[in-house]
Amino acid sequence: MTAKPTQLRIALISLHGLIRGHEPELGRDADTGGQVKYVLELARELGRREQVERVDLITRQIVDPRVGPEYAQVEESIGPKARIIRLPFGPRRYLRKEALWPYLELFVDQCLMHFRRYGIPHVLHGHYADAGYAGAQLARLLQIPYVFTGHSLGRVKRERLMVAKESDPQTLEHTYQFSARNEAEEISLETASLVITSTSQEVKDQYEKYEHYQPDRMEVIPPGVELGAFRPPDADGPAPPIAERLEPFLRDPSKPIILAVARPDSRKNFETLVEVYGGSKKLRELANLVLVMGQRDDLRELSAGGRRVLLNVLTLIDVHDLYGQVAYPKSHQSGDISELYRWAAKLRGVFINPALTEPFGLTLLESGASGLPVIATADGGPVDIIGNCQNGLLVDPLDHSAMEHALLRMLTEPESWDTWAHNGVEGVTRHYSWQHHVDRYLRDVGEIVEESAASPWEDRRQPRRLPDFDRLIICDLDNTLEGDDQALQEFIEMLQDAGRNVGFGIATGRRLDDVMEWLERRNMPRPDVLATAVGTELYYGKDLRPDFGWKRQISAYWRPDEIRKVLDPLPGFTRQEDHEQTEFKVSYQIDPELAPPVQRIRRLLREAGLRVKVIFSLGMFLDIVPIRAGSDLSIRYLAYRWGFEPEQLLIAGDSGNDEGMLKGRTLGVVVGNYSPELEKLRKSPRVYFAEGHHARGILEGIEYYNFLGNVRIPNDSAE
Repeated sequence: MTAKPTQLRIALISLHGLIRGHEPELGRDADTGGQVKYVLELARELGRREQVERVDLITRQIVDPRVGPEYAQVEESIGPKARIIRLPFGPRRYLRKEALWPYLELFVDQCLMHFRRYGIPHVLHGHYADAGYAGAQLARLLQIPYVFTGHSLGRVKRERLMVAKESDPQTLEHTYQFSARNEAEEISLETASLVITSTSQEVKDQYEKYEHYQPDRMEVIPPGVELGAFRPPDADGPAPPIAERLEPFLRDPSKPIILAVARPDSRKNFETLVEVYGGSKKLRELANLVLVMGQRDDLRELSAGGRRVLLNVLTLIDVHDLYGQVAYPKSHQSGDISELYRWAAKLRGVFINPALTEPFGLTLLESGASGLPVIATADGGPVDIIGNCQNGLLVDPLDHSAMEHALLRMLTEPESWDTWAHNGVEGVTRHYSWQHHVDRYLRDVGEIVEESAASPWEDRRQPRRLPDFDRLIICDLDNTLEGDDQALQEFIEMLQDAGRNVGFGIATGRRLDDVMEWLERRNMPRPDVLATAVGTELYYGKDLRPDFGWKRQISAYWRPDEIRKVLDPLPGFTRQEDHEQTEFKVSYQIDPELAPPVQRIRRLLREAGLRVKVIFSLGMFLDIVPIRAGSDLSIRYLAYRWGFEPEQLLIAGDSGNDEGMLKGRTLGVVVGNYSPELEKLRKSPRVYFAEGHHARGILEGIEYYNFLGNVRIPNDSAE
């Protein structure tokens, strides 16, 4: 066994938004905000620590003239022992986070190749649901500890949007992809050894909504704030440049400022703030309103949601005739925000965060450290921040009267204002420094690494190769290889003519003995690789050598008797015959008219504390396999162990059982007689839908990719 590391290699995964070390464009869009700042500062502070060997912040490479060229840079140093690594996956252009879901398996394959070249980290830390899902797949395969931070949670967001009547459920699903996001969050929580949250409220009221809610794995470690950048104002300091840019908006720039800073998003609740200000004669007399709503060059180029919020705000300014009292600058530099906090504090103003929901509230820390009292939504992070710092007031973000009263109190009680300002500076320094955050982070992460077995891949510098061949064709059996005897014979002849450099494998839900009987009846050559029982068993070579390493890997958390106790009593469930059951597969035939939907089945198993995969195929077959198993992970394990690049594997299948191994950077072929559940892959990169059925479709796919010659990939990208 490999010795425990004396220094940690940490990989932080954060996939969406625009991440760069120099002047990150915070507020440019809905995806480039607090999370980007958090991962950058966490990576930098970790890189300064003696017990850390290296920190890689892994994100998406973007090649797009609409954004800066630095986002195409493969590697960027951001401090001692810390760097940004950008891996390409999906379209080259910039995408919002909801559009990344179809491409996450591509990222997993790219990340595996990166780790094979540069070494496996001792711990993975996924941020948000997209990176949470991808990181969980990597951690399961590589058998390394996994840490998850949700930043915001899909179920909470959906509930808040429904309460606010943002849209109907169908539109919300289309816009935000909540089904994919919620499942990714469940997978992340299921895999994580440690879940880092920002507040106790997040643990109690938000994560509790998930089946894999396990509070004993959750640690509240509030983020830090850059105390050097955010500090109280100098008594005699000049007005900052940002103040000059506000003057054209305001008749009396010397008034106190009611300041709000957030991207233009309906959840940030700017419209309510403007309604409250516009409807209060006293507030308009006492203070100006300053709205910093992200960055925009041209309003028409914003996302539909951002444009709608801005137009609503501008309409309300007009309705209430607030010209000369409201400033809404269209752009700012990264250093302007800290200066604006200090300027607002110098004018004895107030910072307000009126968001409908706020997972943490980094702006509250920044304004508090700057000596500016705060008002914030009584939800999520602000509850803990104001509870710790005693530097402001909490309000219901939908209660106009309560918001107006809190603002008036701040602007008319000078002694209270002084107390809140003092408490903010003291409280943020005491509770929310980056040094304090990383001290606790390394303590908790160090413990889970110490308690975890070393990855079996740690010492494999140069992977071994399966003998004789440099590319491998892997096919499903039922309805893919089988179904057209003449095409199957042509496929066999193709293999015989291909030469020794082309290997052949079968991936199937069948048991090994069934596969061998099928091969013998058809005089098929023995495969070089067999993945049987839905990716729970691997065999190699003509003598069918079992892969005991794979067996050890998937055996974790496997409790088949408990699975049967949960599922046997369900209506519409019939266990398949004994010969269909294997050591690591529990199989049922279900009546879809009587049985619960698959999502409900997953939930029942999770609520029973069972960490498994549920695989549904052909509208009637249900297989339960270990959480680390399945056709997708078995193929990735195979490629990683034997040193195959994804482009050296051609995968052919027809049903939901095959979906996992068809997605990713391998070359996928869906045969013409495919099951409808694979239709969703039609626009995926590297997935070819053949017209030919059964083995005829496999032959068509081999020709499409020129797999026997110099491989070409016509469908390498998808828009």
